[in-house]
Parts: sequence; C-alpha cells; structure tokens
Amino acid sequence: MPPVLYLVDASVFIFRAYYSVPVEFVDREGNPVNAVHGFARFLGDLLERESPARIAVAFDESLEQSYRNELYPPYKANRDPAPVELKRQFGLCREVVRAFGVADFGSSRYEADDIIGTLATRARAAGVPVTIVSRDKDLTQLVGAHDTYWDAVADVRYGYDDIEERFGVRPERMADFLALMGDAVDNIPGVPGVGRKTAATLLKHYDTLPGVYDNLPAIPKLKFRNATFVAQTLAEHRDSAFLSRQLTGIACDMPLDAPLDALGSRPPDLSAVDAMYERLGFGRLMREQARRLTARRA
Repeated sequence: MPPVLYLVDASVFIFRAYYSVPVEFVDREGNPVNAVHGFARFLGDLLERESPARIAVAFDESLEQSYRNELYPPYKANRDPAPVELKRQFGLCREVVRAFGVADFGSSRYEADDIIGTLATRARAAGVPVTIVSRDKDLTQLVGAHDTYWDAVADVRYGYDDIEERFGVRPERMADFLALMGDAVDNIPGVPGVGRKTAATLLKHYDTLPGVYDNLPAIPKLKFRNATFVAQTLAEHRDSAFLSRQLTGIACDMPLDAPLDALGSRPPDLSAVDAMYERLGFGRLMREQARRLTARRA
C-alpha cells in the first residue's frame, strides 16, 4: 500500500484553539495569538506522532462565502461572523503550515471540504489511501474502503465499516442523509420532520435521495412511526430536499493545482519557524519540537 495522504481540515482545529486557549495569549505587540499557538501545537504534534510522508492542510479562505451561497444565499447566514481577532490569525496559521514544510490550500469560492474532497478523489484514483483529519461529519462521505476518518480531538479513528455504526449511514449515503435531515448549524433546510432515525431508515430501504423519491408511494407501507406523514412531507418538500443535497455534497472536482507528488512532507524551515515564533512570542518547547522534526528528516 502506498504511503497515506493526510488531509487536515484546518478550521476545526483553529476554532477549537481560539476558544480553548486564553485570548490573553498575545504577541509582542499585544495582538491575540491564542488560535495560532493552539493550532501550531496541534500541527507539530501531528507531524511528530504520525510522521506523514504525504500531507496537505485545507483552509476556508472565505469564512462567509462559497459557491453554495450562489445556490442558496441563506447558507451559513445564521452564523455569527468570526471575531476580528480570529480572522487575523487564520493567515498566521497558514504561515505556520508553510514554515513546517506542509502544503496548504485555500479558495475564495470553494470550502476546505471541497479541497479535501478533490485531493482525496485524486489520491484514490492513484491508489493512495487517505486519512481525513477533522471532526466534521460531512467529511465522512469521502471515506473509501482503504481510508480513515480521524477525529483528532477525541483521538478516535473510523474506517469505512465503522462510519455507519457511529454516524448512522454508510459514507456514500452521508450527503443524502444530511440533505434529508437538514443541518441547523449550516442553515441547510432539509425536509421538516425527518430526523436522523427516519433518514437512516429511508436510505436503508432506498439507498439514495432520488431512490427515496422514486418510491414515495411505497413509504407509507414501511414499518416506522408516522410513515404516511413522512411520505406526505417528503412530497411537499421535494425542492428543498434536492437543493439541500446540492449543499451537503462535497465538490470533488474543483480546479486545484495540486499534483500528488507536490504533497510530500518536507522538513521545517527552522529559520522561518524561529523568526515567526520570535515575532509571536512562542517559547522554547515549541522551537525544540521543530528541531526534532527537522532532525528526523535529516
């Protein structure tokens, strides 16, 4: 089996760092650097623990807009804007990634999920297994037979066969599953009254969202609570269901200049790491980690 390609969903870990590391953690000019500090520790620990031969980090370049807003303007419109103190730190986190010798990608039109989906699809076509590092369940739809979904916060890994037990459906059904249920976090409407259990039941019988709609007359005969009501609701909200499916599906063919041979892990640039950590006021332990990583690659 070729070396695994690690694909990291940066936003999950940057947001987590921002809200878990005290905002009083500032650089020499008094600017908050709590998210950068937490993310740099996370990335350094990942590189030291896993020693990935191939790795890429995907960023949400725009936190408010993507092509999905063209399809559905209210998409994610219910979210509060990211704090100014955090927006500034996203750019610094990308500096950290580059200083560590890791490829980074962002897009003004596509989300990090789409970057990961595109890279995962290319890797699969080349016979390269993928480990997706996130805790966003949307990304489980990308997991293939030889891939791994790693919730690095809980430090739990799921293979293809584990996804259904943990999340309710097989990976290839996840986008349809989310489209039926909707997603309040991302402001995806879905079908009112269809929850996790009902969506899983429908997909177990009919496999896909089009399959569910092709079999609407048969749904009242299924043995689950309120089956007749669910069939009626599905019929009334067909447009919403298929629009939601466009929003929950990950774009796996976005334009991206990223050949697989450019995703090899390189040693950290110690001069860049030292200069950045000096500017940010980071201490000795983090610098020593960068040196250990460099020594390992020597």
